[in-house]
Amino acid sequence: MAWKWILVAATVAGLGALLRNKETRELLLSELHQVNLYLTRYDAWQLVFLSVGATLILNALANVLFRDDVYPLSVRIKRAFFRVIRWVPSVRTKITKELDKTLAGMEKSILKHSSKSRRSLPAKGLSMDSVMDEINKLEQMATIDWKTGLVSGAMYNCSDDLTRLTTQVYGRCAWSNPLHADLFPHIRQMEAEVVQWTLDLFHGGPLSCGTMTTGGTESILLAMRAYRQIGYEKGIEYPEIVLSVSAHCAFDKAAEYFRMKLTHVPVDPVTRMVDLVAMKRAISPSTVVLVASAPHFPHGIVDPIQEVAKLGLRYKVGVHVDSCLGGFVVPFMEEAGFEMDPFDFRVEGVTSISADTHKYGFAPKGTSVIMYSSKSIRRMQYFVASDWTGGVYATPSICGSRAGSLIAATWATLLYMGRNGYVESTKKIVTTTQKIAAELSKVPGVYVLGSPKVNVVGVASKEFDIFRVYEKLIERGWHINGLQFPSSIHLCVTMLHTKDGVADKFVRDVSEVVAQVASDPKAACGGVGAMYGVSQTIPDRSVINEIAEGFIDILYKC
Repeated sequence: MAWKWILVAATVAGLGALLRNKETRELLLSELHQVNLYLTRYDAWQLVFLSVGATLILNALANVLFRDDVYPLSVRIKRAFFRVIRWVPSVRTKITKELDKTLAGMEKSILKHSSKSRRSLPAKGLSMDSVMDEINKLEQMATIDWKTGLVSGAMYNCSDDLTRLTTQVYGRCAWSNPLHADLFPHIRQMEAEVVQWTLDLFHGGPLSCGTMTTGGTESILLAMRAYRQIGYEKGIEYPEIVLSVSAHCAFDKAAEYFRMKLTHVPVDPVTRMVDLVAMKRAISPSTVVLVASAPHFPHGIVDPIQEVAKLGLRYKVGVHVDSCLGGFVVPFMEEAGFEMDPFDFRVEGVTSISADTHKYGFAPKGTSVIMYSSKSIRRMQYFVASDWTGGVYATPSICGSRAGSLIAATWATLLYMGRNGYVESTKKIVTTTQKIAAELSKVPGVYVLGSPKVNVVGVASKEFDIFRVYEKLIERGWHINGLQFPSSIHLCVTMLHTKDGVADKFVRDVSEVVAQVASDPKAACGGVGAMYGVSQTIPDRSVINEIAEGFIDILYKC
């Protein structure tokens, strides 16, 4: 970096100025003579080893302190410390033993319902009926019936009519690819219309624009890539993202992929909104974008977007609103009869928004829309190779070829639902969410995190291990999300939960389970719940990384 060379040059210049002084030179030579006399007590081989050892140690220290990294110095020091600790044979052996034990348990749990796998292609292709028979057999592996509504998020609206529509449209466009716009002009128009419709929902102006993506993560990646390019144009070598600890971890992925600096700031412990004072303090000359959520995944809280946007305007940086989770709920809140502060392009300073069509837009997985306030920002997400021997190659997003069938199915879903359909689904989902939050706030022993008003309710406890509640809910058939920092659980409310009796069952089950747990608040948690709890107490997060990586490895076992 430039500042390092400036520091070196200043040091050399300072030493040169000092050595031009005769008295300084004589003093320095005298001190060096004393050092030489002191070192005569050591053998040559000892001096060599001491020099080499000191050099290696200083180099390692410099690598930790001055290495350009997406994570702050405190995190780098912590990681370096635990890497050294794991060099100790006894520590390494114990960690390896526990990791193997944990992963063996995970593998047993994940693969227990698997059937005998094929290790290679059949010598002769199967008939259509035989392939369908194979699918029927594999479907028997599923043990959780999501249609009962006992699942948090994941399945947002799976009506039979919508399923029939999307599968028919998908079949009609199965081989289409928007990379070849001349071959599939209808797919090009469908994508343009989906983007325009979504911009309209978020009050995009005449200059606003966007693209479709494969999901919320790609939408976030592309937005951060755009801001990185803007930073590069300003001469910033490592552009910085400033965001709250509650923001989606896709921003962490973007920082790692695109070599951006990442600065997390805390949330208010009561409201769970981003701490504006901390965010303001974190803004630096390298900052290119501030992130706010509407709402965020852990506890379903909408950040004070208008205040974040004011910071963006004041410091001349972009403001990204992550509305991936609530993208097709929050735009309809006011029309559905609920209060909602402006959060979109109506707010001056908001420069990009991500919204998933495959969640509350009810489109098939995986589709999303990334929107910008101007075309100049959108162009920063493009990839263009003008000198390739295969011709000029340009793509709007990360993928080259894309599934035109998904674009078409999303287009059909939005047309089928219409504005009135989304207003009605918003009424049901938000009413159910607020009902659950109100009822759970009355349950002794637990408390609702913040004031959820959209589609997620987070619950924690100060009296006992909340993961005991998590485990007992699993025993009753619920499939919910476990969270950390703080230990908590949440329910992401979907159309399935608006069916008669489902929300009441959740509140009743939580109340009964909490009463059981509260009767013995000091009891230990076991099973999966224990893993969630213990994982938060392990200071060496690389151990958790290895468990997560091992889990992914297991998913690909046949």
